Amino acid sequence: MAMRKRENVVFPNAAGIDVGGSSHWVAVPAGAAEEPVREFGVMTDDLQVLADWLLECDVDIVAIESTGVYWIPLFEILEQRGLQVWLVDARQMKYVPGRKSDVQDCQWLQRLMGYGLLRPAREICQLRAVARLRETLLSEQASWVQRMQKALVQMNIQLTEVLTDVMGMGGQAIIRDIVAGERNPEALARHRHRQVKASREEVVRALTGNWRDEHLFVLGQALAMFDDIGRHLAECDAKLQRLLGERARHAINVGPVPRVDSKARVAFDMRQRLAAWAGVDLTRINGLNVTAVMKILTEIGPDLSRFANVKHFCSWLGLCPGTKISGGKVLSAGTKRSANRIRRC
Repeated sequence: MAMRKRENVVFPNAAGIDVGGSSHWVAVPAGAAEEPVREFGVMTDDLQVLADWLLECDVDIVAIESTGVYWIPLFEILEQRGLQVWLVDARQMKYVPGRKSDVQDCQWLQRLMGYGLLRPAREICQLRAVARLRETLLSEQASWVQRMQKALVQMNIQLTEVLTDVMGMGGQAIIRDIVAGERNPEALARHRHRQVKASREEVVRALTGNWRDEHLFVLGQALAMFDDIGRHLAECDAKLQRLLGERARHAINVGPVPRVDSKARVAFDMRQRLAAWAGVDLTRINGLNVTAVMKILTEIGPDLSRFANVKHFCSWLGLCPGTKISGGKVLSAGTKRSANRIRRC
């Protein structure tokens, strides 16, 4: 009978932590402490005690498993105390032998250091937090634009039929006048830009509707929310510009500078800062615009050395085809479902 070979210990001083919303279960090597498994609270002083205990046990690397954002405070405190921390894919925990429990999870984590997902460096976390907030604000602002369009349609103000962008310069001017109390279509049509294809008469017809107080109230509230989110977006953009400016390490020429008052100038400035950080203008790749490049860089940074090669990177993105083969027949070759933000961009 063949004997199973004993597995080589790669990280002899490793610890495993099962992160929860109300407590954390921690496991260290069997000979490192009298109680190799302990439970800690989630308050800041509890996390400091947890870090002290790990250092007393001569732990130098920690694997943590968590769903949600409960792991972030613990990760940052352990990292500040000089420990190397890996965030482990929670899907691997379904292979825990026997009945699943928090105690077994943290003990199993100690043995599964090979299943690690490296988290970006601290400087990437700062940019990523601001960039994700900006993405959320843009989504919320778009939802309030839809509410404004709905209120206009309910009053039979067919602004979308004569304007390509309702929230463009002319469209916003018309909406703001309506909220301010203007009801005369002729007066509202004066905001028609000269480049609008629809004639003035068509714009007047589109602005002739059935004014209802309840819909006007919704329109005003939606416009106020749109403006408020816009102010927060401006603060996020300023924060991103400052953080990117601090990380500029290269002098990259991305082309001629647009006019200050043009729409292209904002995108150009962001493109210039991203190129100065990454060392190359990634927007020159077909299919990658400034938004996509910003999402990629703020999620993983410009350093891809943590990936052995392009195949490892594609596997991390979840873009590699499946290899479910039985009896020489391919059962499935589809890519796995993934919530990876870079994959979705």
